[in-house]
Amino acid sequence: MSHAVRPRRSVLYMPGSNARALEKAASLPVDALILDLEDAVAPESKDLARDQVCAAVKDRRFGKREVIIRVNGLETPWGRSDMEQAAKAAPDAILVPKVSNAVDVQRASAMLGNAPASLALWLMMETPQAIFHANEIAGAGGRLTCLVMGTNDLVKELRAQHTPGREALLASLNLSVLAARAHGLAVIDGVFNEIADTAGLEFVCAQGRAMGFDGKTLIHPSQVEICNRTFSPDPEEVTRARAILAAFAKPENKGKGAIALDGRMVELLHAEIAKQTVALAEAITALERA
Repeated sequence: MSHAVRPRRSVLYMPGSNARALEKAASLPVDALILDLEDAVAPESKDLARDQVCAAVKDRRFGKREVIIRVNGLETPWGRSDMEQAAKAAPDAILVPKVSNAVDVQRASAMLGNAPASLALWLMMETPQAIFHANEIAGAGGRLTCLVMGTNDLVKELRAQHTPGREALLASLNLSVLAARAHGLAVIDGVFNEIADTAGLEFVCAQGRAMGFDGKTLIHPSQVEICNRTFSPDPEEVTRARAILAAFAKPENKGKGAIALDGRMVELLHAEIAKQTVALAEAITALERA
């Protein structure tokens, strides 16, 4: 499956049982939408949510946004039907919660056997078992393209506390990023619960970007702007990246592993980082102009 650069700075959860929220989602400046059949939906509304979400996805009403359906756990009464109906609706991806190991990933993949080849598999990393098996989960292959942190569930399972610096989660976050990058996957940070705390959101977005995350899951539209801004390369960063690429492209630098640029030694690894930065910046521009 292709792993072309695609911005995933802001990934907003929308409750599948709320028809008004689904309608509003089509106008929000987010990179991706997770249409939720799991945590945001009460048991008595599960079937309604599934029908509404699948109908909305089939209508292709969300435009340029990447669309993901989060199903209920495969062990729940709704899991199998969620997978079958979501696959028929053909979103960009299906997000499976509560995976523990590669066997769970293979089971989910098998349930998508006849789905369109373009349908990707995303996985929630939200249990201690998942964190301990992060490398094998990320290496399961097939349709898998992205890991998503379930930080609220992790805090609960760890019997830990939510703190501004996320001290209880740092090991899990780092291990998940390592596993994702080892296998060429995208990886999305968990949600920030305090909707009115913009300073706190800015901090955890900056922390997540510094750790290597591609973007962040969100629970409210008011969080989108900060998230988009923080996970975008700033103009100076892009200008610097283009200068590095231009310098290495000069005939006199062909074959060199390191060159001097503006009084600083720059190596080929910096050129690789620069390529990623420019590709992301161009993908963001293309998305915003679409």
